[in-house]
Amino acid sequence: MRDLVVFLAVLASLPICFRRPYVGLLVFTWLAYMRPQDLCWGFAQTMRFSLYVGITMIAGYLARERGERRFFKRDTRTTAMVTLLLITYVSTIPARKFDGEIFTGLFEFTKIIAVALFTSGQCDTKDRVRGLAWIIAISLGFFGVKGGLHGIATGGSAIHQGPGGMLEDNNDFALGMVMCLPFIFYLGAAEKWKLVRLASFAAVGLTVVTIVLTHSRGGFLALSAVFLFMAWRSGRLIRALLGLGILLTAFVLFAPESVRERYRTIDDVRTGQQDGSVQGRLVSWQIALSMVKHHPLLGVGHKNFQANYQTHAAIVFPGMPVVTRVTHNSYLQIWSENGTIAITLFLVILFSVFFVGRNIRAIAKRHGDMAWAIRYSNMIEASMLGFIIGGFFLNRGHFDLTYQVAGLATALWFTVRAHVFQTATAPAGPAALAAAPASPNTAPPRSELPAESTRPVWGRPQFGLPGAPRWARPG
Repeated sequence: MRDLVVFLAVLASLPICFRRPYVGLLVFTWLAYMRPQDLCWGFAQTMRFSLYVGITMIAGYLARERGERRFFKRDTRTTAMVTLLLITYVSTIPARKFDGEIFTGLFEFTKIIAVALFTSGQCDTKDRVRGLAWIIAISLGFFGVKGGLHGIATGGSAIHQGPGGMLEDNNDFALGMVMCLPFIFYLGAAEKWKLVRLASFAAVGLTVVTIVLTHSRGGFLALSAVFLFMAWRSGRLIRALLGLGILLTAFVLFAPESVRERYRTIDDVRTGQQDGSVQGRLVSWQIALSMVKHHPLLGVGHKNFQANYQTHAAIVFPGMPVVTRVTHNSYLQIWSENGTIAITLFLVILFSVFFVGRNIRAIAKRHGDMAWAIRYSNMIEASMLGFIIGGFFLNRGHFDLTYQVAGLATALWFTVRAHVFQTATAPAGPAALAAAPASPNTAPPRSELPAESTRPVWGRPQFGLPGAPRWARPG
């Protein structure tokens, strides 16, 4: 029955996805993160619903919106994503291994980049940004609430596996929950309905329980960093730190002993008391650096780390038996497999989110009706910070949510610029029109336009002047 419900729901959405590609993006995001097919028990588990929806929404865009709305908005992040994808393809040409697994990996990464780019083009209004953000929050938050309730009901039993896909491993699951948590908090806190706000705060608490019960040390460190960042951005740092202190005390008092014992090992690297997991990571990192040293430009090839593992293990640890592992580090994964150019682009994608967030807040603070932009900017930055910290311990250089969050940052940036341009050029009221010059072609004085309109961002002038480029115009 559950399989039939999911199948019919996706089937019924396809015509709407074709007519309105933005709806297709929402459905695709829901399928990617909630993965309802993995909650089924029959034929729906093997069906590639997201692929069908993706093809339908792209076809709908080409048939109905091409020429009216760009496929993606070009800026630092989207340009870096396109270039990173090309470098990934090029790095695979001289690779030792190229089989069906590599081809599948390239296809999946292409799909991830395409969806991230499409996000930047489709989310061109405040409501569209908000709608996609809520889909992400609900889809991933579902598992945060479910895991938290299960943990409380069972007295703190560990979560050893995620729902599936890129969230199947418990460490990856913890990373996804950490990145989702700011979405739940910031979106819920802004809602007018008290019931929605309370439900969101409850979901945040249950998601924290879920993250803790995964026993993921990287997830715990990322969670701590995100909480501190959100406290800093709140403007009530002292109050927020007191609240975090209360939560930490509750954790020490009520967390299961297995959880506390697991997190005590975070300090093992400094003290030299390393367990097998920590030791294995350190070995993999040294072997990854050896690959970088011998293949600095293009790396060893996409998904070729393990194929070259033993060769470089013999160089780093001659005469010692070494078990083949993954890199356990997103940055070394990209660097060793795709080269120095790729890791540079990857870092640009991640950290440019904070630069554009600063610019968004600078604009929004000058306009009283744009508090929503500050809130969404903080949300996106906190989510990306969760990946930056958590990705240091995980093999997730191609995590789909990371790239979509970067695409959402671009979408928010262009939405804010278009909103300010529209406000600056909006028709004046009757009193202002009566005092205005008679000529309808008279441009507004430069002093009446936003002060940010002349400040360069990433080497290019901003919008806001008369005759602004097409991407800055509403719609």
